Amino acid sequence: MKPYFLSAVLLLLVVYLGVQALTGERGLLSGSARDARLVQRKSQLAALSEQRADLEVRVRYLRTGSLSRDLLEERASAVLGFSDPRDYVVHVGTPPVRPATATRS
Repeated sequence: MKPYFLSAVLLLLVVYLGVQALTGERGLLSGSARDARLVQRKSQLAALSEQRADLEVRVRYLRTGSLSRDLLEERASAVLGFSDPRDYVVHVGTPPVRPATATRS
């Protein structure tokens, strides 16, 4: 049994590495999963790039050299919760919950 022990261990190691080469995370058969993940990550990157560009424009308008009064007023209103009494403010959110009325029997 001793002379075959090393051969058996090496055979099991080769089989394990072969299975991992085919079905592992970076294996030959997992290419479609990698492609799907790549497409998903590219769409996330595009969305984040668009969000970053929007934030960069907002920051540029809030700098001292090119201060946009409308954007500054909008941010102050959103952060502080204040608005001009002549402004029309529309709050978008969930409707208030009305208490249930008791029915008479």
